[in-house]
Amino acid sequence: MEVELREDERLDDLGRNGYRIIQHPKKFCFGMDAVLLSDYARVEEGEVALDLGTGTGILPILLEAKTKGAHFTGLEIQEESAEMANRSVQLNDLGDKISIVQGDMTTASEIFGAASFDVVTSNPPYMIGGHGLTNPNDAKMIARHEITMTLEDLIRETARLLKPKGRCYFVHRPFRLVEIFSLMHDYHIEPKRMRLVHPFYDKEPNMVLIEGIRGGKPRLSIEKPLVVYESKNVYTKEIMDIYYH
Repeated sequence: MEVELREDERLDDLGRNGYRIIQHPKKFCFGMDAVLLSDYARVEEGEVALDLGTGTGILPILLEAKTKGAHFTGLEIQEESAEMANRSVQLNDLGDKISIVQGDMTTASEIFGAASFDVVTSNPPYMIGGHGLTNPNDAKMIARHEITMTLEDLIRETARLLKPKGRCYFVHRPFRLVEIFSLMHDYHIEPKRMRLVHPFYDKEPNMVLIEGIRGGKPRLSIEKPLVVYESKNVYTKEIMDIYYH
């Protein structure tokens, strides 16, 4: 199905099932963190998944392509982003598998009901608060800074939304790991897997991928690091496999 592009929008090929996505470079485009999260997350056959703060809708679309999940929902607070994500769903004829809902992440459990999902994913804003921002209503600022939600909002709602033993998957910044694990513990989500992402072999990590289980038993598996670049502008084989296989 073809859809009409608005001013300054573009179509990007996702390299999966012929899927394409609508993006607005002046507003916000998905990044590598979303692609890595889509590879890290597991959605089993017949499961239903929710992506909190879905933005362009990239996570539901990639997860639909990569997994055997039954249905995928994306929740997005910004009306323009939600509308654009929905057009991408229609563009790929995925209306029967993916739903985009406009709404506030901080009340997600009220929107969908408690224990509604097997899996919750999120690529949330990494930066704390909106201090010093010139335009707190700017789409890029909302995507990057905790303006409309906090980390505690995310983890509280995730815990409420997950079925017992349901799984959550986050991508975030390592400098907030202590806070993330503390909040997960407070809301009875047990961290089960963690993988640090390094830009180069000799550089400190700048992303972390996390899996948690609601009501899981304590045992954290720390996986081998994921390195993005062999050298400047040259991806490692593992990153190439994540993108194209």
